[in-house]
Amino acid sequence: MEYISLFFTSFLSATLLPMGSEALLLFYSHDSDLIISMLWLVASVGNTLGACVNWWLGSYLDHFQNKRWFPCTPAQLARAQYHFAKYGQLSLLFSWLPIIGDPLCLIAGTLKTPFLRFFMLVFIGKTTRYFFLLYLVL
Repeated sequence: MEYISLFFTSFLSATLLPMGSEALLLFYSHDSDLIISMLWLVASVGNTLGACVNWWLGSYLDHFQNKRWFPCTPAQLARAQYHFAKYGQLSLLFSWLPIIGDPLCLIAGTLKTPFLRFFMLVFIGKTTRYFFLLYLVL
């Protein structure tokens, strides 16, 4: 049950919802009945798949740009796309960062970053983050 809870918490925290999964991961890491490497994998996969939702949303974002409820102006969207293009797709390695990580994945979708490249870069970044987090605590 703990693995499922960690998966969904990690998944949701990688979407545009304001959540975090680190506290739950660290809490579970002190349970001797749970396997640390499994916690690491579950959190990494859940968080990466949540980022994929942002990529998918971004890939459909241009369909809604002219709607009144659209959350950003065309100028804001263009600025975000400019910065993503300026720093390149390798910036997705930092998709785990608070505040900028979720929009980074969304912008990658709007710019039609190839999904496999997106997935690999985000997975590397997120698994590395969880690895170091667990390493520092244990």
